[in-house]
Amino acid sequence: MSNIEGKVVVITGASSGLGEETARHFSAQGAAVALGARRADRIQLLAEEINKNGGRAIAVTTDVAQREQVQRLVAAAVEQFSRVDVVLNNAGVMPLSPLERLNVEEWDQMIDVNLKGVLYGIAAALPYMKQQKSGHIINVSSVAGHKLFSGSAVYSATKFGVRALSEGLRQEMKPYNIRTTIISPGAVKTELLEHISEKDIQEANQDYVGQVGVTPDAFARLIAFAISQPEEVDINEILFRPTAQEL
Repeated sequence: MSNIEGKVVVITGASSGLGEETARHFSAQGAAVALGARRADRIQLLAEEINKNGGRAIAVTTDVAQREQVQRLVAAAVEQFSRVDVVLNNAGVMPLSPLERLNVEEWDQMIDVNLKGVLYGIAAALPYMKQQKSGHIINVSSVAGHKLFSGSAVYSATKFGVRALSEGLRQEMKPYNIRTTIISPGAVKTELLEHISEKDIQEANQDYVGQVGVTPDAFARLIAFAISQPEEVDINEILFRPTAQEL
């Protein structure tokens, strides 16, 4: 619980998978959580569950591709809990496909959510964190942000981009005592693969993740590790895979 209890944590993509599990994990360790996602019913139920169990949570319907909605999420956290200590830019989409299939709308969606959504989270948090002279911004990349595989060209481009943005942010935030972490998960069992429109690509990835993937609590524990360090320690990047994953 070191350095987590009492912190205010904003989580995007909190309606399922990595975000949902992380919200529960942080709440159990004494953090207040502000949950953002497009599926209002899912995050409202999660907030009610957390509050019923003695935690502190609010739910704010948020599409991270809309800058004003991300601003509203962070502002709501500050209004409710008086500050914001951590922003986890977790929302993401992964409609993998070969470039030659020309799924241009899916390319646009990945850029809007995976890249611009992270930028909007940064933009929403920085004014508060600079004023506080403290804060922690955690951006979710991927193993696909380190290497490419079949059908991942655009997805990997967005996740490589997240790493570049995060490193630039790290360098620029030193005067404000703001910490930055990039976390790059490997195969994790979430619903992310359900939204791949190309059935051959979807089936291949579902089969592989089904065989080797780990559960989302692995992600939550590693995020907690980064946050729990003393304020003078900045865990800049975490890359993790299931032990059985080759890629």
